[in-house]
Amino acid sequence: MPEGDVDLVTNRRLWTLVNSAFSNEDAARAWASNDVTWGLFRTPERDVQVLGDVAGLEVLELGCGTAYLSAWLARRGARCVGLDLTRPQLRTAARCQRRFGPVFPLIEADAQNVPLRSAAFDLVVSEYGASVWCDPERWIPEAARLLRPGGRLVFLTNSVLVTLCVPETAGVASERLVRPQRALNRVRWAGGGTEFHPGHGEWIRILSRNGFVVESLHELYAPDASTNPDYYAIASAEWASRWPVEDLWAARLTRYR
Repeated sequence: MPEGDVDLVTNRRLWTLVNSAFSNEDAARAWASNDVTWGLFRTPERDVQVLGDVAGLEVLELGCGTAYLSAWLARRGARCVGLDLTRPQLRTAARCQRRFGPVFPLIEADAQNVPLRSAAFDLVVSEYGASVWCDPERWIPEAARLLRPGGRLVFLTNSVLVTLCVPETAGVASERLVRPQRALNRVRWAGGGTEFHPGHGEWIRILSRNGFVVESLHELYAPDASTNPDYYAIASAEWASRWPVEDLWAARLTRYR
């Protein structure tokens, strides 16, 4: 992986720290669950029904982290591959595979430059992986390359609104806008790490240019009786019960290069 890519290097360094502080331990909880959920407040897939039947599908998760999403899909009959930039995250995933099952391939690589053949997958997914931490001008074309004709892309990001309301230094989302939307395409955090949060119109432009047609956009709120996140504290449960905290996109590849 190119060490000259500043965003890549800083994000890998950040997620090495996050693995040590949180995700290494939390992975066991996620792998032990059989329910497919989305995001900070664990919105059930049965409520949004964005994935459909995955049995028999070839699935690639871009930015899989500890790969619990891939594990959930593999238990439903998908043939999954997890790809992530950060070796400690993949080590945690491998340990959870041995403890909980199932076992599927794990690849250490950049989601913007995937070392896999074209048209190999039926479904590409990303939950707070490449969808947040990679440049969409680079990872969306890769997703299109990797998908078969008619394949689907499903990904979860922070909502545009919550990102506008989170302070630039530290703290959770407030009830007022605290940053300009034009600055969201590349957000470099003071504590390290670079995120990418284009607006809805920009997402549609990028997806369309790469041959995708948007099937759905679910704006996720915190379900009833939600509590504040244990670690990724960008919004309180009370805030997220009033405004959308995440955007869950589904798109189908209908035009091919």
